[in-house]
Amino acid sequence: MFVELMPLLRKRRLLLTISLVEGDTIRATVVPQKASDTEDNALTTPLAITGTAEELDRDLPQQLVEFTGAHLQLHSTLVSAKADMDAAAKAAREEARKKPAKPSTSPASPTTPATPAVPPVAREPEAPSLFAPQSQPEPTAAQEEVGEAS
Repeated sequence: MFVELMPLLRKRRLLLTISLVEGDTIRATVVPQKASDTEDNALTTPLAITGTAEELDRDLPQQLVEFTGAHLQLHSTLVSAKADMDAAAKAAREEARKKPAKPSTSPASPTTPATPAVPPVAREPEAPSLFAPQSQPEPTAAQEEVGEAS
């Protein structure tokens, strides 16, 4: 049993608990501990096996071999993925540094491109708006007489 756990024990501490569940049923649990505070929690997923003493004697070593192999493969995959992400981030930072450092093709040219001369377009008079202030026409003589009579 401990031979199967040695590759994992070389990388981290393991918490091993064995308890009697019911009658002759035993539960063996192996809980890997974090090797560092920044390590992914997936690497602390426990293995719990329940069975009789005879079943555990027979099956536990193979289960520990599979658990250790899967755990080491997960660790390797996480390290590889982190390295790939770090390399991509570094490449992106370097690319961002290169963009503003490009020299301009002609140092004497203005920074804004010259706009081509466009002849002025004759504007049509604006249509009157319903909301524009309207000038009041001067009252005619007939309108003044009506206004005085009222």
